[in-house]
Amino acid sequence: QVQLVESGGDSVQAGGSLRLSCAASGSIFRLSTMAWYRQAPGKQREWVAFITEGGTADYRDSVKGRFTISRDNTKVTVILQMNSLKPEDTAVYYCNVFPSRDAKNWGQGTQVTVAS
Repeated sequence: QVQLVESGGDSVQAGGSLRLSCAASGSIFRLSTMAWYRQAPGKQREWVAFITEGGTADYRDSVKGRFTISRDNTKVTVILQMNSLKPEDTAVYYCNVFPSRDAKNWGQGTQVTVAS
C-alpha cells in the first residue's frame, strides 16, 4: 500500500516560487508514472504535471514553462518546482500515481495560496 505525504505549500505573492515535495512509501512508486494534482475551492481535482518512471514529463498548458516536475527514485520522492506563481494556482496540491483513475490512498495535500 502506497502512502503519500505532501509538503512545501505556503502563501506567496504573485510571481513568487514554491517547491513542493512528495514522500512516497511502497514499491509501486518506482514502477509508476507519478503526478501532481491540485484542487481549487469549488472545482474538481485536476492533474498539473506527471513524470514517468524514466523521467519523461508533461504539463497542463496553464503551467507549462513555469512548473517543473522531477523525481528521485532512490529517495522515493516527487518534486514540483513552481515559479512565476499566479493567483489561479491557488489550490491544495496532491501527488499520486497517474492517471487519476489508478490513484488510491490520497494524502492530505499541501495548501498553496497565491495573493495578487
